[in-house]
Amino acid sequence: MAKTVLIVDDHASFRRAVRLVLEYAGYDVVGEAADGTAALEAADDLHPELVLLDVHMPGIDGFEVASRLTTKDDAPAVVLTSSRDGTDFDQRVKRSGARGFIPKAEISGQRLADLLR
Repeated sequence: MAKTVLIVDDHASFRRAVRLVLEYAGYDVVGEAADGTAALEAADDLHPELVLLDVHMPGIDGFEVASRLTTKDDAPAVVLTSSRDGTDFDQRVKRSGARGFIPKAEISGQRLADLLR
């Protein structure tokens, strides 16, 4: 199971909250990024095993970031998230190379572990 995590979201309050949830569940949050460009740079620098990635961000959106990350040789697992339920973009999640989608209100260590099995 992936243990090192990069959290990518344009809202600092969400990043702080999910960091606490994941650290409590035993994950090691190795970094945070506020937009797609910063996410790609952080992933290259930090080599996380998992990237928790917001779908809607300024600049490069989460689907494009996921596509770029998952085509690399040492690709991290990517899980997309949004405040929306995700049914609007099921096909885009699948095409992005992400392992899956979790609504922001439902993020937990267990939900991530279930997607990464």
